[in-house]
Amino acid sequence: MTAPGVSPTAHAGQYTLDPRKCCIVNVDTVTLFFALLAIALQVAVIALVLGAVAGRSVRSVVVDTVGPIALWAAAAIATVCMVGSLYLSEVAKFTPCKLCWYQRIAMYPSALLLVIAAARRDGAVRRFVGPLVVIGALISSYHVLLERFPNLESGACDPDNPCSLIWFEKFGYITIPVMALTGFAGVIAALLIHRAWAGDGSRASSSSQESRHG
Repeated sequence: MTAPGVSPTAHAGQYTLDPRKCCIVNVDTVTLFFALLAIALQVAVIALVLGAVAGRSVRSVVVDTVGPIALWAAAAIATVCMVGSLYLSEVAKFTPCKLCWYQRIAMYPSALLLVIAAARRDGAVRRFVGPLVVIGALISSYHVLLERFPNLESGACDPDNPCSLIWFEKFGYITIPVMALTGFAGVIAALLIHRAWAGDGSRASSSSQESRHG
């Protein structure tokens, strides 16, 4: 289901202001920017996956290159997802559905925890954030499925704001749930690389000691 005219003004009579015209920067432009970020992250995740399965030497290069910054990368991805979702709901006035809220519950605390962990160089955050982002990715996957097959919606969502509603679509497939799924996948990839880089914890602990004495 696509929002009429890609505008909440025609959806359930909730808004009288067209969000595409409410801001200094056009909402269509901002959503295009978010879509480009999502595509860039998708390419990065695919490249990391290919590097991981390409062979031990390539995998070692990927891990040694990305590992030291993996926590910051995960924190940046989660933070951009959080800020982006707030923009879409608070500025663009795209009303979050029930599944959107569940994904926010998974992403928002992950962003906060990852920023703190990256600043402290604390790889133990994987134990707490890992389950959250995996659950979030599963919910996003289901949300994407509902967008493509609205008949699968069970009625658990608000009929006035169904989970199958597509507020915008870029490049023929980038929607809000697709961007959320991409964000979760990016965080998961970064955490896995950090785990591989940290290994038995010797490098992570060495890095942590350097940060304390630096």
